[in-house]
Amino acid sequence: MATVTRAWLPLAASWLLMALELPIVSAVTARMANPEVELAAYGSVIMPIALVIEAPIIMLLSASTTLSRDRPSYAWLARFTHVTSAILTALHLLLALTPLYAVVVDGWLGAPPEVSEAARLGLLIMTPWTWAIAYRRFNQGVLIRFGHNEAVTVGTMLRLGALLSVLAVGWFVFRAGEGGITGATLAASAIACGVTTEAIYSGLRLRPVVRDELPDRDPEGNEGLRGRAFANFYVPLAVTTLLALIGQPLGTAGVSRMPEVIPSLAVLPVVMGFIFMFQSQGLALTEVAVAALERPGARRSLVQFVARLCAALAVVLLVIAGSGLSELWFVDVSGLEPELGALATTGLLFATPIPMLRVVQSWLSAVLVHARETRAIGEAVVVFLLVLGVVMGVGILTQRWPGLYVAFAALSVARACQTLWLFVRSRGQVAALS
Repeated sequence: MATVTRAWLPLAASWLLMALELPIVSAVTARMANPEVELAAYGSVIMPIALVIEAPIIMLLSASTTLSRDRPSYAWLARFTHVTSAILTALHLLLALTPLYAVVVDGWLGAPPEVSEAARLGLLIMTPWTWAIAYRRFNQGVLIRFGHNEAVTVGTMLRLGALLSVLAVGWFVFRAGEGGITGATLAASAIACGVTTEAIYSGLRLRPVVRDELPDRDPEGNEGLRGRAFANFYVPLAVTTLLALIGQPLGTAGVSRMPEVIPSLAVLPVVMGFIFMFQSQGLALTEVAVAALERPGARRSLVQFVARLCAALAVVLLVIAGSGLSELWFVDVSGLEPELGALATTGLLFATPIPMLRVVQSWLSAVLVHARETRAIGEAVVVFLLVLGVVMGVGILTQRWPGLYVAFAALSVARACQTLWLFVRSRGQVAALS
């Protein structure tokens, strides 16, 4: 337990700092001109699209932690990172600068015209996002493998510092007067600068590790994955992430077709940001578990850790959701108007199971990655999307509830079904770890 906790704490702190980005950006945007439209543009259009484009490279962290055992494997994975990033960046520019933007945002997502227009420049500003995310996740995987977890936390602190600096400059210098910077544009600028700063630091921090600690050959004599073997390992992970992140624009598309469109789209990123702060503690577990499972006795300690973390998250969330603390957060801290704060508080009740389910998913996914049985992770995401689509479809057909409530109810039910599928598919691997 002590070993797991020491490895988890720096990554949990890093994820928590990253999770603070969305609440901070939302709080600033909510206090600028036209807050409902700008919040909807940033949180329901710009970020979901940027996340879907970067989806194929998100799992580079797990891949790098697992596969960067020696210099040849490291060099090969680095080339893969940069080639894939270049292709995805070109796709981002194609979407931001061509009529494809109207097809996706106005047509597929069904965003209201004022939201679509507010999001266009911000999406273009987010162009460096994908390459920076890929580069820093690849570097962080190597750092984690060789025990430099604290470097991940430092990088995230620098990222948050850069984000706060850009927000401060935008707020105090460029906000005033007619034609000043809009909330969505400022949010995208801050996020892009923060991620780029973290990527640069991760590259500089990794240099001495590659020079002094990365062996010329795998000490255990394992051959690095190449070609079809690498594709069989990584493609299910990439497809899994892509399918999972499709849930965000799918949620936007569904909410846009249900009652209370603009309020729901405006509040959606605020509640998501709040929930993500608690989800982040589970996300930090994945790479810790992948690395720990190579050591004897890890299974029992990890299961105990998962149970205790779920219990702690459940207690904290129930206290917040069942008291006035949630309204205090959404109105006083996040800057929402009282009526939007009430909408957010009720929406939070539907979302409370998500962080605990994320912890269990991280543990089960780590087991499957360790066993290199990544196909089951993709199957679970397909289950998630099917259930999400069904519940959202019911909300669209009935038109009885605000889109925000339906979206979070759908996410909770879909996450539960996804977790159940992972549990069934990983039983053999978990038993083998005994």
